[in-house]
Amino acid sequence: MKKLGIILFLVLLVAVIIIIVAGDFKSTRLGNRSENLYELDIDEYKTVDPSLISYKETKNYNIAADSVNGIGYFNKKIYIVADQFLQVFELNGRQLLKVSLPDPPKCLDITKDETIVIGFRDYIGLFSDKGEQIWVADRITSQSFITAVTVKDQIIFVADAGNRSVHRFDISGKYLNSFEGKTGGEDLHGFIVPSPYFDLKVNDDGELWVINPGKHAFENYTDDGELRSFWENNSVRVDGFSGCCNPAHFAFLPDGSFITSEKKIVRIKIHKPSGEFLSVVAPPEKFKEEGKAPDITADEEGNIYALDYDRKIIRVFALK
Repeated sequence: MKKLGIILFLVLLVAVIIIIVAGDFKSTRLGNRSENLYELDIDEYKTVDPSLISYKETKNYNIAADSVNGIGYFNKKIYIVADQFLQVFELNGRQLLKVSLPDPPKCLDITKDETIVIGFRDYIGLFSDKGEQIWVADRITSQSFITAVTVKDQIIFVADAGNRSVHRFDISGKYLNSFEGKTGGEDLHGFIVPSPYFDLKVNDDGELWVINPGKHAFENYTDDGELRSFWENNSVRVDGFSGCCNPAHFAFLPDGSFITSEKKIVRIKIHKPSGEFLSVVAPPEKFKEEGKAPDITADEEGNIYALDYDRKIIRVFALK
């Protein structure tokens, strides 16, 4: 009798499970699904308190190109790489130079003597202020994907998202070595680069900063690739960074503050030299929804120039 009761209980339990599963299947069929209560709703994070916005857009001008890839500033001029060209503009938008390049460019930086280092997919080159080729280096590797270049004195640093490494070249184009951001001890993660967003810059104090995008971290390295310090802020809120790889681009203001540009929730912000959030330059409503993160640079006055990839314009922001 006891055995029969156990059997009846098990049969009843199986029947209940079948009913629950069938009901769940029916309710989750396409057209019958309810909203996922646990899905992150990023819409609420797209709205920015106006009191946090410290800049205003003062002007913008179009770039004649199908594909824009990088922006730089030096000596009252704006430098752009787009399609298969190098273009140089006055600050009022008047074009000064447009020259063809050997391959589609990805990024650029300008040296103190106004030569231009340009990163292509898997190699770099140095060009004169007139756009004439001075040298091109050997290709790095077949899987290289160069996303940023920056110059400090006689060293060129190259961010390679494909190899998750920073390469060092001398100013003559000779390859020196590479580092992967691994610091030893328990911190063996290295650079985490899930997608081709991997930026680096040298500030006015000569400090090399590299974004570790998978950690939402800014890492300060010696010229030889030793980690000196870092800061990070992993948050979907306006003061932090979220997603697989943010910030996508960054630059420096004259006081050493970080200008950051993000994708997914597209926005431009300012963080103090110590890393604390300071203010917003341009909120998400200024950009195409879920568009590309604009590349950014700044001049001596603190004006910020954003290369809007989706609208193919240079947008100029000044303090309110």
